[in-house]
Amino acid sequence: MLYSLVIMLLLGTAASRFFQMFKLPGLLGLVILGIAIGPYTTGLLDESMLLISADVRLLALIVILLRAGLGLNMDILRRVGVTALKMSAIPCLLEGFAVTLAAHYLLGLPFIEAGMLGFIVAAVSPAVIVPSMLELRDRGLGMRKGVPIIVLAGASVDDVFAITLFSVFLGMGIDGGGGASLLQVGLIPVEIGGSILLGYMAGVLLAKFYDYAGGRLGQMEELVVLMGVAIAIKLLGNYIHVAGLLAVMTIGFVLLAKRENTAYGLEAKLNKVWAVAQIFLFVLIGSAVNIQVAWEAGLMGLLLIAVGLSCRSIGVVIATLGSELNYKERLFCVLSYLPKATVQAAIGGIPLAAGVASGEIILAIAVLSILVTAPIGAIAIKLSAPVLLEHPGEASEQA
Repeated sequence: MLYSLVIMLLLGTAASRFFQMFKLPGLLGLVILGIAIGPYTTGLLDESMLLISADVRLLALIVILLRAGLGLNMDILRRVGVTALKMSAIPCLLEGFAVTLAAHYLLGLPFIEAGMLGFIVAAVSPAVIVPSMLELRDRGLGMRKGVPIIVLAGASVDDVFAITLFSVFLGMGIDGGGGASLLQVGLIPVEIGGSILLGYMAGVLLAKFYDYAGGRLGQMEELVVLMGVAIAIKLLGNYIHVAGLLAVMTIGFVLLAKRENTAYGLEAKLNKVWAVAQIFLFVLIGSAVNIQVAWEAGLMGLLLIAVGLSCRSIGVVIATLGSELNYKERLFCVLSYLPKATVQAAIGGIPLAAGVASGEIILAIAVLSILVTAPIGAIAIKLSAPVLLEHPGEASEQA
């Protein structure tokens, strides 16, 4: 395993820097490195590292979402909340059902199995979107209208809808539990509300703990406590069937509201942790990509992905209707909602493992969606932000 760590850290840093030299997102270099050293190509990564890959990726995601929560200013979130809420549901639902229908009629998949595919593909990638939006927030791009916050908050809840509806179709496909599965759909608002409540309670208790501890804890000790609580909340969320990662982000949001100075100090420390965590996250996402499986999806897989992204883009346009965003900012939101990676890598193989007849084609298209949309989305965000978003101090543009 130590050999794999050396490869990931040294080659990962070099790959990221290499891509940045060409004004491309460093994460692209990390994903490509992961593909190159993963089990489906050269096999340089140690098997023991692959066995804990899911847990390592989860830890990196927790770091991302804590940073996201600590960056959610209450005043900005209050101003953009309605738009962010619409962004969390409308694009995902349009894309998911569009891919479901396309897979059913174009590939001949049974409707339930097509639904599994639809909502695997429909999830956006917080691993790509959140760090990109945090970088734009720090640079002040689009912040007068809170554009990065709209995308960040919407994308974080988007996955709740996608994963829940995937679970609904999976449940109906495996055991015919249609009634129970349809009940899950009705419980989506309850799950989101429960997640926020769980994160709020944890954030309040954590703020009180920091108050009680006073200055007796160093910043690194405060960070260790925060990470420990966040991991515990994620595990508790799994146990009580609420979205643990959304609860984790809520912890950061509550801390920023309750203990602003502490929150800023923790965010600075998390930024340093992220410098290492992102290497593990994106390299291990790349290592989960089986190019041969993606190749088998062929042109029909690309067509399904294109149909889904087109409908997602329409959904973003609908979600931003009535907002104060101008056409450039709305176009940026469309581009920001393209990348997929984390959820597809995590659950793309579940139908195949569960014995679903269409499991191989579902996995192939899930993998293909990572290969196509992660680089396109990351590059689109990086290149379009300076052009489409308002810079700090600029006069507002007319819609």
